[in-house]
Amino acid sequence: MNLIDESFETKKTDNSKKIAGIILAIIVILVIAIIGTFIAIVYIQDSTLKLYLNGSTNEKVKEMMVIENDGTIYFPIKDIAAYLGYESYNGEYTDKSEDASKCYIQSEDEIANFALNSNKIYKLTISNNNANYYYYYAAKPVKAMNGKLYATSDAIENAFNVSISYIADKQRAYIYTMPYLIDVYTSKVLDYGYEAISDNFTNKKTVLNDMLIVTKNQNRTYGVIDVKGNAIIEPKYDYIEYLPNSGDFLVKSNNKVGIISAKRETKIQILYDSLELIDSSSGLYLAKKDNKYGVIDAKGNIKIYIEYDQIGIDNTQFEQNNIKNKYLLDNGMIPVKKDKYWGAFDKNGKQVLDFVYDSFGYIASSNKDAINLLLIPDYNMLVACQNKKYALINSAGETVVIPVLDDVYMTISSGKKYYYMNVNDQTLNVEEWLDSVGVKPKNNQTNKNNNTNTTVQENAITEENQVIQNVITQNEITQNVVTQNDVVQSNVITDENM
Repeated sequence: MNLIDESFETKKTDNSKKIAGIILAIIVILVIAIIGTFIAIVYIQDSTLKLYLNGSTNEKVKEMMVIENDGTIYFPIKDIAAYLGYESYNGEYTDKSEDASKCYIQSEDEIANFALNSNKIYKLTISNNNANYYYYYAAKPVKAMNGKLYATSDAIENAFNVSISYIADKQRAYIYTMPYLIDVYTSKVLDYGYEAISDNFTNKKTVLNDMLIVTKNQNRTYGVIDVKGNAIIEPKYDYIEYLPNSGDFLVKSNNKVGIISAKRETKIQILYDSLELIDSSSGLYLAKKDNKYGVIDAKGNIKIYIEYDQIGIDNTQFEQNNIKNKYLLDNGMIPVKKDKYWGAFDKNGKQVLDFVYDSFGYIASSNKDAINLLLIPDYNMLVACQNKKYALINSAGETVVIPVLDDVYMTISSGKKYYYMNVNDQTLNVEEWLDSVGVKPKNNQTNKNNNTNTTVQENAITEENQVIQNVITQNEITQNVVTQNDVVQSNVITDENM
């Protein structure tokens, strides 16, 4: 081989090394680029919101989720309903309409009512024929966005019986429905040494608070455990029922019931034949013992002695009145029956009506357009019957119209409710008449008197009230017209001025 050939081979080798170096550099760059792209993709994915519904990602529900600047999370009520096992409708469950400012959701067992600008959510267990409405207060009111009603995540949790959590720094949201969680823990309770989870619908709600009501000894005894199997209430009771509003448990033993907290504190001794929560905000329970009824508070203190024949009205007779609580009426009265007469107490146990009334409410009969009436809500007026005549009584227990009315009823026209009273063959609009004598709606009480002990004034009849003054004689209406605030307006004519 000559020098030219050797020089050529050397150059060829050098070129091959350069090409190999270039290829290697390109490969390294590509690998770095791929790794960088992969890291970027992972980062983007990690920083992108993901929502998991029962363990699986759900893009449609994620798109519904609205996170405001203060961190409050909202969901559209009707849109999310189908994904959580509920039907949804406009209006209100007991007062159905196409009112888009209200809506309700419904499952086989339960309904929940929502209203625009309200954070009070009413719920009713429809699988229990004797159930009473109960309610929750959400962190913020229902609001309208893009023509839809939205509720906060805590409102959605309570209404739909789901668990919602959001990890902001990881951009992860998790929603678990109650049926899914019950399925998860059904097999685990066997490992914990119990036979089953209580199949009562309300009892299943404990799983949303990391608890389970379980059975043992061939389903004859009940107890409460946490989701890790630790005993909260030992399995020695004949029955246990969860009280969602308070988080406590009604326990039954030897045909008597009491209340035990999740901290094993006995709140109400096991002494009563039955207990039923009648007001969650004040913690009042209807108590039955020896076939008599009374009211006690959450500490077992007696508010109304257990000596009455009946407490609460039959609200099925007043479906159009939208009575949500048959024990504690919207005007704050607790209707109570003793022997054959009705009276009433307030939430503090103070008697506000004597036992002189035959019944509460008006039952329509002859007038085909008339609807049964118990309350005139905007004025907090209760209808009471005495000797087949009807009276109007305000929330303080004061008689606004003595029992002289032949009828007092409601009608509905174009979705609006109207209230009428008949006396001596004349029909008057109740609300217009109340306005004319100085009784203002509860949301329009501007003239308040600091003296809450002011007694009922006599003959509070305004000049504008000549119509009813001619219908009801002066003697009949004496001591029966007062304002909602116990205030007689300055333009009221007294006996002396008349």
